[in-house]
Amino acid sequence: MTEKARQRTRVRLPTDVTRPFEVYVNGVPQQEGPDFVVRDGSLVFDRQMRVEGRLGLVRWASIALGIAGSYGQNDSVDVVYERDGRRVVAAKLPVEPCD
Repeated sequence: MTEKARQRTRVRLPTDVTRPFEVYVNGVPQQEGPDFVVRDGSLVFDRQMRVEGRLGLVRWASIALGIAGSYGQNDSVDVVYERDGRRVVAAKLPVEPCD
């Protein structure tokens, strides 16, 4: 497996998504082609994305007390599409590494 293949990320689209749709990563619009491709009902990105897990008590307390900040990578993928004539947002879709 190449290094590039290990860094790809897949985001499964909700089953009711139809074209056209808009994709945002961390609030930034993405374009099909240069930023992602659609494959088998999923968005595939050529970069590694991560979602930060829940903070433990010690980490939460250190942030609350101003001792430390939250510096983990926490990517958010949102898809805007039309359902029954209304715009809907599928927010914070789960990200997973590509096989």
